Amino acid sequence: MGFEVDRFEGDVSEEFFCSICSGILEEAIQAPGCEHCFCSLCIKQWLPRHPTCPVDRSPLSLHDLKPIPRVLKNLLAKLLIRCGHKDCAKLVKLEQLSSHMKDCEFNPKKPVICDQGCGLALSKENLTSHNCITELKSRVENQEKIIISYEKQFKDLKERVHSLDISESTRNITPDQNDLSEGIVVWANSLARAKVTTWGGIISTPDSKSQSNVKRSLIESGCPRQIAKKLMENVHEMRWPLGLLNLKTRRENQRQYKKYICRRIPNKQAVVMMACDNYHMSDDMIIEPGLVMIFAHGIE
Repeated sequence: MGFEVDRFEGDVSEEFFCSICSGILEEAIQAPGCEHCFCSLCIKQWLPRHPTCPVDRSPLSLHDLKPIPRVLKNLLAKLLIRCGHKDCAKLVKLEQLSSHMKDCEFNPKKPVICDQGCGLALSKENLTSHNCITELKSRVENQEKIIISYEKQFKDLKERVHSLDISESTRNITPDQNDLSEGIVVWANSLARAKVTTWGGIISTPDSKSQSNVKRSLIESGCPRQIAKKLMENVHEMRWPLGLLNLKTRRENQRQYKKYICRRIPNKQAVVMMACDNYHMSDDMIIEPGLVMIFAHGIE
């Protein structure tokens, strides 16, 4: 549809009028034979119902339409027109109208920054109904969804790593494996049973000094060195099974932890849960050859 005539400064030549809507040409195109000009939208709505020129009724189809001559286009572009936004009386050239209306200070859809605290960019027309608390709540909910998605990906990756570890350990079985397994059972049985009174006391990311002290105690208690090494590789939560994945998961599964058979690492606030002691636990609660957990407190 064409531009309203009263938005233009001064008189406008008749050659700039659309023969269908009687407005000033908008996205003008031309019939090739008779050279009558129309708004693009006007003529495209007309032709499916009337396949003739609206002025002289000569045959015309959508495929026949062509751009208006460059001279006419340049003259049309230089016409002065008022901005279409309410309260803006600025006159601009028709060729500049689109960019002006987008950046016009009276444009109700122009983005502005909320100065009440949330910093959201929103249109002026939505500013009055905007509520920072509602917006921030929505952002938090979106972030929680993203976190849940990342946690799921992390679980999947840990599961794949765990499967690869099992596969690797199966390939590396040696003739001495049975003797080693028997030695592990004998050693594990030599350790005193432990009771964890406070699972919230777990140190899920122990420092290197704590790890070294616990490893030394394992070896001094008779643990085979290669097993001590593997156990200490599982001392960080990054290596723990899915049921111990993170703080949230540990809180949800805390009741199941009472089923663990835990053994005290001598003279340390630490326990070892050997796989050979915990066959009754599900795969998401135990890994081979076992788990070492260091606590801040809560071991009896």
